[in-house]
This record gives sequence, structure tokens and C-alpha cells, in this order.
Amino acid sequence: MTRLDPRSPLVLDTKLVGRRPGTMHELEREAAAPSDLGTDVIRVEEGSPLLLDLRMESVVEGVLVTGSVRGTASGACVRCLDPVTDKVDGRFQELFVHADRHVHHQEVGDEDADEEQRIEDGYIDLEPVIRDTVVPALPFQPVCRPDCPGLCSVCGQPLAEDPEHQHDQIDPRWAALSALADPPTTTEKRT
Repeated sequence: MTRLDPRSPLVLDTKLVGRRPGTMHELEREAAAPSDLGTDVIRVEEGSPLLLDLRMESVVEGVLVTGSVRGTASGACVRCLDPVTDKVDGRFQELFVHADRHVHHQEVGDEDADEEQRIEDGYIDLEPVIRDTVVPALPFQPVCRPDCPGLCSVCGQPLAEDPEHQHDQIDPRWAALSALADPPTTTEKRT
């Protein structure tokens, strides 16, 4: 396991609230977005600013972190491939458990112990919580505008540029019949 960097804006020091239940501390931070914060279609670019509004509360089990994350995602329209930007605004609440409480949960056979977020050496890592908040908040199929007509399925031309664009295509199943509609003209001499 790697040690957390206390200088990272996504790492919180639990000394701000201590271990006395009921102690609370509010803070705002700007952090650079971590890598892979999104999907193949739309993402918050690595290093772009994320605004965090946080409240840390000391509870018996650990530290309860409640907050919001705001930023901007960019990607491509799934219909026409034009660039798309989307505001991200997600809210979260996560309990970070003290190491001794985590050990206790494992000893008593708590099924959820393996999925607990833990306080490591007095620090909280917000990156997994930010990822779990931002990625589901992103649009599954981003579009540049709700009525985007997309691209022509035959030639790939953007249909927004030419709404009358079309191709005369005959269904391949009926193509053989088109020869009957237009019989070939032959010039034969009869004697």
C-alpha cells in the first residue's frame, strides 16, 4: 500500500476534527482532476479544476465526509462527433473508518468491512469517492443539442449542415427487380 501525500488537495487530515464525536470542520478546496475520471465518450480531463465543498464530522466509527464536487467534462456528441462540454455537479457522503474500528469490524465478521473506506495514518483519500460521484453523474450518451440529427449513415456528412441530404438507395433484396422495371433497349434488325 502506498502512503497518502498530505499535500494533495484530495487528501484530508483527520487532525482537523480529532476523535471526539461531534467535532466538525468545513472547508473548500480546488483540486486537479485525477486521471481516468470519466468514460470513453466524456470525461473530466486530467488536471482540470474540481471545486470541492466539504464538511468533516468526527463520529464514533471514524470521520463522516459530506460534500459536493463541481467541474467541467468534455467529450464528443454520440450522434455527430462534435465537441461537447457538460457541467458536473455531484454530491456525496462517505464514512471513513478508523483503523482500529475496521479491525473490529473484520473480527466480528461484518460483511461490509472489506468495502469500507479507511483512514490511513490519520489521512483520508477522497479520490475514490470523487470518482464514484463524478463518473455516474456524467451523461451516458452526451449530445451537442437534444435535436442533433447526427451523421449520414451512408457517407458520414453531418445532417445538421444539410437537412435535405439523402441518398437514393434500393433495398438489396429488391435490386434484382429493378432490372425488370427498366428493360434494356436493344436494336435488332428483323428480316
